[in-house]
Amino acid sequence: MEWWQEIYKAIKDANVRQVAYVPDAGHAKLIQACVDDDEITTISLTTEEEGIAVLSGAWLGGDRGVLLMQSSGVGNCVNMFSLAKTCQFPMALFITMRGQWKEFNPWQLPMGSTTEPTLELAGFSVNTAEDPNDVADFAAATLHHAFVGGEMSALLLHQKLTPVKTFGK
Repeated sequence: MEWWQEIYKAIKDANVRQVAYVPDAGHAKLIQACVDDDEITTISLTTEEEGIAVLSGAWLGGDRGVLLMQSSGVGNCVNMFSLAKTCQFPMALFITMRGQWKEFNPWQLPMGSTTEPTLELAGFSVNTAEDPNDVADFAAATLHHAFVGGEMSALLLHQKLTPVKTFGK
């Protein structure tokens, strides 16, 4: 099973009904699976911080939601994280990393190296999956921390899990 299928299974098992996302090649197969699922409402975002508001609204409306994004989007969300923290909304983020292994774009390096500490400072519990065999357990734990523990939780998906990106491809 590919790693994205493990996250999809965890989303289904956790009864997640809303998936907000910023289009991303690393999450493309997972996003498409969620779009194709009639039991999941998908929300395509223009910026990642919109996803924090969507997840907050989902929770207030009685639904569980997750946000799919790249690590570069974490920087866009910093101020919005205060909404979730102050109102004690559970948050579940699945983040494909940039600025790591074989990164070709120097603009991705700063946020890639500060994603985890940024999330931790904002109050998230954070795990990183580098091996595809670890994704299932970490995905389930991320959702458990959010929806059973009432926490803000994030799973960082190491850049080794996604195809190597280049300009022009």
